[in-house]
Amino acid sequence: MKQNNLWKETSEEKATFASLKGSIDSDITIVGGGYTGCSAALTAAENGLSVTLIDQQIGYGGSGRNVGLVNAGLWLPPKKVEVILGKNEGIKLNQALASAPDLVFSLINKNNIICNANRTGTLHCAHSQKGLNDIQNRHRQLSERGAKLKLLDNSETELATGSSSFHGSLLNENAGTINPLSYCIGLARVAKSKGAHIFESSLATKIEFQNDCWITHTEKGSIKSKKLLIATNAYLNGISGIPSPKYTPVYYFQAATRPLSKEIIKSILPKSHGCWDTATVMSSFRIDNHNRFIIGGIGNLGQNISKIHSTWARRKACSLYPSLKKIPFDYFWGGEISMTDDHIPKIYRFGKNAYSVFGYSGRGIGPGTYFGKSIAEAFANENEDSLPLKPTSNNNQKFGKIKGSFIELGAKIKHLV
Repeated sequence: MKQNNLWKETSEEKATFASLKGSIDSDITIVGGGYTGCSAALTAAENGLSVTLIDQQIGYGGSGRNVGLVNAGLWLPPKKVEVILGKNEGIKLNQALASAPDLVFSLINKNNIICNANRTGTLHCAHSQKGLNDIQNRHRQLSERGAKLKLLDNSETELATGSSSFHGSLLNENAGTINPLSYCIGLARVAKSKGAHIFESSLATKIEFQNDCWITHTEKGSIKSKKLLIATNAYLNGISGIPSPKYTPVYYFQAATRPLSKEIIKSILPKSHGCWDTATVMSSFRIDNHNRFIIGGIGNLGQNISKIHSTWARRKACSLYPSLKKIPFDYFWGGEISMTDDHIPKIYRFGKNAYSVFGYSGRGIGPGTYFGKSIAEAFANENEDSLPLKPTSNNNQKFGKIKGSFIELGAKIKHLV
């Protein structure tokens, strides 16, 4: 059985984009049609800049394979972010990304993006006593910084999830769920309506810096611009002339059932919260707008669907909800995540007016949307103050592929148990 992406089959946002043929001049070139690139294209167009975005397909990479949880912040507790970046810079990033769900849902509402947006909240579920200690610590740190969160005990969590598997959970009612591919296509559609040039089936092959301009070549065309954004995250195909971002590749997959009956669905996630757990080899679960149950976990499905990971998905779903025991899974799909050593995204400056953004470590919707917007604003104002994070000229993470292989091995061992 081959992978089949639920989001691709159920996306209600439709937009068509031609391929780039010939030469075009633009203020900004964006390589990558995910959340970062499409958000940047939209913001740039709204600021009166000419912008050209190219990719194989809008949402082709991690943005179209995402779990669809619109969360605030990063995986890291806020205090850890402040320790890594320094207090002032850490506070700036934490405050910026705390507002990311507001930005995402405001863009959806303002532009009528059809992506099954559901803002009933998300639950970070404690899979063990250690996990409970973790979310209690996060609740304390986030509350001290102004977040409005609810710490649920095990009985409250059972009511919220319909499962007795957890020791407690952290509820963020400001967060929610979406069809992640629909959202990405919607951003591109709106950006195009504002004047952005967006091209599909147009991969960058070579990039040069000549006469104070960036020349981005594709198979059948080229773009000349003063400013350049590489927004491919974990999906950068080899482009000659620019350095590739260095990160640890981590794979994440999902499996979805067929739509559940009213009898079964009434006891599963009654408020449609999106959930993920505190396990080191983490998993996620949610339902979509057609009452499909979706379970996700770390691991590379491979082209022909790994039996280790797919069997685990079925077993895990049934351990959470025994009523799913005889329900078949109709969809299996996965994607690649770029994870940095410190789990903090990077704005890598590799030339004049040129950035590469990567390393969301699996939390792409909110941060990607926010980073894309802020970079476009920095280009428009020719001032980096709007950036949530200082750009770096260092791109020195080592042994990424080896680390990624160890993570995959750990996931397979865990999923065999």
